[in-house]
Amino acid sequence: MDINIILEPDLSPARFAELAVAAEKLGVRAMWSSNYHMHYDPFLLLAPAAAATSRILLGPLAISPWEMHPLRMANAVLTLNEMSNGRAMIAVSGGGGPLGAIAWRPADNAPNWPPLNPVKRTTEPGRRVAAVRETIEVLEQARSGDFFMGYEGSVFSVTRPFGMPWAKQPGPLIYSCSTGPMMCRLGGRIADGIQISDGTVDMIPDLVREVHKGQARRSAPCDDFRIGNFWAWHIKADREASMYEARRELIWRGAIIGQAREHIRPFCHDDAEVDLIIDNWETFRVAFRTRSGNIEGIPEDLVNRLIAGMASAGGIDNIEQEVERYKNMAAAGLTELDLRLFDKPMEGLQLIGEHVLPAVRDA
Repeated sequence: MDINIILEPDLSPARFAELAVAAEKLGVRAMWSSNYHMHYDPFLLLAPAAAATSRILLGPLAISPWEMHPLRMANAVLTLNEMSNGRAMIAVSGGGGPLGAIAWRPADNAPNWPPLNPVKRTTEPGRRVAAVRETIEVLEQARSGDFFMGYEGSVFSVTRPFGMPWAKQPGPLIYSCSTGPMMCRLGGRIADGIQISDGTVDMIPDLVREVHKGQARRSAPCDDFRIGNFWAWHIKADREASMYEARRELIWRGAIIGQAREHIRPFCHDDAEVDLIIDNWETFRVAFRTRSGNIEGIPEDLVNRLIAGMASAGGIDNIEQEVERYKNMAAAGLTELDLRLFDKPMEGLQLIGEHVLPAVRDA
């Protein structure tokens, strides 16, 4: 199993490049730049890293067509592919953090994400899967180097002839961010790989089965289809700092931010604890927003169980058990694991290079 790294969005281009050089030396396969609404542009951020490295793959995670039209997405990632001499990749999502800032709502029953003031939803929820499919189709056309008279989809169109013969072949890798069954099938059918989000060992087999259903419907086989998993890495030499960071970031774990009872339940003693988490959802966000890490109203033992189930946290002595978890993820069908670093990313990267990469390389 390969290891990829995802970095915070507030790192400068120079700092990102420094970390990319270190990651490449350690044998990390790929590095993703996070895409948030008030930080560095995720494509431009990668330019210095592309110039400073020669092997590591580079790409933005994740880009939604609701924030960037598929044709402009193609322009950007193909330019990055030229700059990196064919090492670009892109992850396409039907959602994503910036959408809250531009007044988009995925569904009427979605969690109350920012913006905090009531807004009019700018798109229909039923169009999400179609939007991702059409985006990947436009990206595939653009990376082919062929000429097209346009593109007409149910959601997006390209109304002028287009072709990008300057694009290096083969073009950039195209991932879909897919955790739901429909999206997993879609990714398996038309993308080069998928990335699920915060997938636990118990969740991965069902998702992989959906991917395989999609792969069975491909028009042409994909010899190296990638199945990755976004996973939070908080482990540090200082255990207290690790647990603070994990508490602070807990709101962003998939089951918590999505208020997904079925994914929270395995870490709770009973349904009353699930109800407690859902009823006190806002306190998880306050712990992040204030940077306090203090999740009021939730017993410490329950918080620790959530962290243990949804992330990698603790001191260096916890790494061995985390490596076993990663091996189990590989056995369940992952080809790569995407570890998200937070505070002191170079420290986290060095720990991963020393303890994780050698242990999971053959998993």
